[in-house]
Amino acid sequence: MSLLELQDVEVTYQRRGRAPVRAVAGASLTIGPGEIVGLVGESGCGKSTLARAAAGLLAPSSGRVLLHGQPIAALSRRARPAREVKLQMVFQDPYSSLNPRRRIGSQLADALRINKLMAPELQRARVIELLEQVGLPTDAIDSYPHQFSGGQRQRLAISRALAAQPEVLVLDEPLSALDASAQAQVANLLVNLCRELGIAMLLISHDLAIVRQIADRISVMYLGVVVESGPTEQLWTDPKHPYTEALIGAIPHADGLGVKPRALRGEVPDPAEPPAGCRFHPRCERAFGKCSAAVPDLISLDRDHAAACWLHDPEQAPQPSPLKDAAGDSH
Repeated sequence: MSLLELQDVEVTYQRRGRAPVRAVAGASLTIGPGEIVGLVGESGCGKSTLARAAAGLLAPSSGRVLLHGQPIAALSRRARPAREVKLQMVFQDPYSSLNPRRRIGSQLADALRINKLMAPELQRARVIELLEQVGLPTDAIDSYPHQFSGGQRQRLAISRALAAQPEVLVLDEPLSALDASAQAQVANLLVNLCRELGIAMLLISHDLAIVRQIADRISVMYLGVVVESGPTEQLWTDPKHPYTEALIGAIPHADGLGVKPRALRGEVPDPAEPPAGCRFHPRCERAFGKCSAAVPDLISLDRDHAAACWLHDPEQAPQPSPLKDAAGDSH
């Protein structure tokens, strides 16, 4: 059984005097114990909204979020049930999620105190252990958030989430505000925590290169829907959806050369007025008649690899061959 499961989740924002926006239009994914799943896509594709729904910060308009097979309730003023405390979230901006007026030690001890995880006399030792677990000095316990760098603050945010003894971490762009060195350090930290503690992680990012380094599987999101999912290396070396190809091709290469990506024509459409059929077809250079007429399902291809693209339907595609060309071979 999957540890965290999202089943056809939809999230709709109501707007006064304007059409509602389906920020997430039916997304499904699963995460097992000790597994890191990356969720990637352009800004505005709905991935952060899906992350908040997964963590219980937003109530889905339809669909379900399950933890150990049991539904997760949206966060309210009431205390969360003990089992739902095992689901924690780490936000993009660690400074805004830390109280600048309180010492780090007291903030890390909140989860221990509120959830009654241990006696008060044992909490300081546990806080020191949490700091060491994320590679911070023990004297940080008496410091304030402004005394740390961005990378250190993100480690603090992770340690605070770990204080609740989570089974699942949802991380919304945890590396985007960090410099390259800090990104690498925090990325390695996440992998080590996942492997050592068996924590499942849903990592939200627009940076495929970072996600490739640490994720076991990747789901690619476009305009509120998942268009491709599969094992990381398989999806990276043999992308099955034109959008995934374009994202990978757009990643800068160290030699300045790389592979010329397929064109992404135009801007991302307004989520309030998504295109009919495949949502990506107006920007896809290989779109044909069926793409604008019908919505493709995620078609299972091989080894847990699936793509929502009519080019992989032998009855509909003008060319049933896999989505791969000479340029794709060199990734």
